[in-house]
Amino acid sequence: MDRLEAVVKAKGLIVCIDHAAGAGSVGLPLPPTAVLVFGNARGGTPLMQAAQTIGIDLPLKALVWQDAAGKTLLSYNDPGWIAKRHGLGHEVEATVGGLSTVLSGLAKAATSP
Repeated sequence: MDRLEAVVKAKGLIVCIDHAAGAGSVGLPLPPTAVLVFGNARGGTPLMQAAQTIGIDLPLKALVWQDAAGKTLLSYNDPGWIAKRHGLGHEVEATVGGLSTVLSGLAKAATSP
């Protein structure tokens, strides 16, 4: 989580939601689980210009969580899947490709030893 936050912070971190802390605050157990929400208007706005409904999926998010075996995992929705979900196609390929490259790079940087 710390590595992902550092990498994302360098790109303009917006918010971190610590689900485990929230669960703990109401007396419920939850393994470490947090969402980082991050974005850049230059990347997201072209998608929202094409379909405003995509704003529900932007800014981008990454989930860092620990499974029952104690392994820490990183999950995120692929920007191509997000675009298709909102009926977008070839008209946003360049934007989606750029976002996919950035997100993949962030994930690799955060998960590299």
